Amino acid sequence: MPETPPARPRLLSGMQPTSDSLHLGNYIGALANWVELQEQFEAYFFIADLHTITMGHDPKALRARSHRYIAQYLAAGIDPAKSVLFAQSHVPEHPRLSWVLECLTGFGEAGRMTQFKDKSQKDGTEGATVGLFTYPILQAADILLYRPAVVPVGEDQRQHLELTRDLAQRFNKRFGKTFRVPEAHIVKATAKIVDLQNPDKKMSGSIGGPGCLWLLDDPKVSAKKIRSAVTDTGREVTFDPAGKPGVSNLLTILSVLSSTPVETLVEKFAGAGYGDLKKEVAAAYEEFAGPIAEKANALIADPGTLDDILADGAARAQETTARVLAEVYDRVGFLPPKR
Repeated sequence: MPETPPARPRLLSGMQPTSDSLHLGNYIGALANWVELQEQFEAYFFIADLHTITMGHDPKALRARSHRYIAQYLAAGIDPAKSVLFAQSHVPEHPRLSWVLECLTGFGEAGRMTQFKDKSQKDGTEGATVGLFTYPILQAADILLYRPAVVPVGEDQRQHLELTRDLAQRFNKRFGKTFRVPEAHIVKATAKIVDLQNPDKKMSGSIGGPGCLWLLDDPKVSAKKIRSAVTDTGREVTFDPAGKPGVSNLLTILSVLSSTPVETLVEKFAGAGYGDLKKEVAAAYEEFAGPIAEKANALIADPGTLDDILADGAARAQETTARVLAEVYDRVGFLPPKR
């Protein structure tokens, strides 16, 4: 029996729980967009915990971080009444479809994925796992199971989405039309937030340290980091990412948090010093991050509620994934299990 098309187009996205907290860059680059997109799409947002174990990981930390990420999704405005929230490992159809797709993927095709090359070169081939090699195929399964109309992608994921589209078309051609070939939803241009101490680098959880603004930190601690941010030569507050990356970063953060154009802020701070700018950025950040940290930390302290939300989300996700996988298994010729 064919699946009833959703009333709204579907959308799927997720993040790997690789740190103890999300940072400001994650919020601006992903979460803030998700909050808007859930109003337009039938949205599925997940914790990509299966992907997280492709490299070395600590089991206790993974469990804690999975709770922390879901708590931050909720605190940032993802509404489980509007969106389906789940842990990837709670929906077994993901790895089961991945195996079928792996059997349609050429070895050379998988080997050309640039993220595998980058990570294996960084950590050495000895540390590169088969899971790291095949994780773009699991990512394709993540997507195709939900037959989404669009997938939010940044530049670093374009190649993986193209593989997903290729596999969908290959399966459809060989076994009959089964998968929707998803389109890229190009994430609207977002402000690039860089490290407060190393403004030549993007704010990153892997770098961390005093240049990273963690959403779960006490906002006063983050405000102190902002007041200690590296600035540039001279005293004039101008927006010049190449010549004045530190000051430009502070202006960008204030622009996002206050919904004020950078040009307006530059005019406002004409004749003022870097200290005045830092003071206002710190105050704006405290006002923004305080409620998110408070709500997220309260949810983290109530793991039962988080588990209930994840269980409900997994059940809702499986209403789609179980049907799609059954169709896939039938088309490739597997015997149906006796009920």
